Amino acid sequence: MTRIVAVRPQDDYTLVLQFNDGRWGTFDIRPYLDQGVFIELKDIEYFKQARIAFGTVQWPHEQDIAPETLYLESRELSSLSP
Repeated sequence: MTRIVAVRPQDDYTLVLQFNDGRWGTFDIRPYLDQGVFIELKDIEYFKQARIAFGTVQWPHEQDIAPETLYLESRELSSLSP
């Protein structure tokens, strides 16, 4: 089961993610920003409130994206500084 274990929201509406298999990736949320519940994420300060909940990324008003989607659609990072 894919789970998110770390999230770092970035200024360019991407999420740097660490998955439970140790893989790091970056997920671009911009294609979702005009869709339904994700419109609120256009506010960069709100977007930066991303946190881990139930093994995925969630925002205060409970917007979330399935961890499998985050894994499959993220661009793998070859290395990441802590």
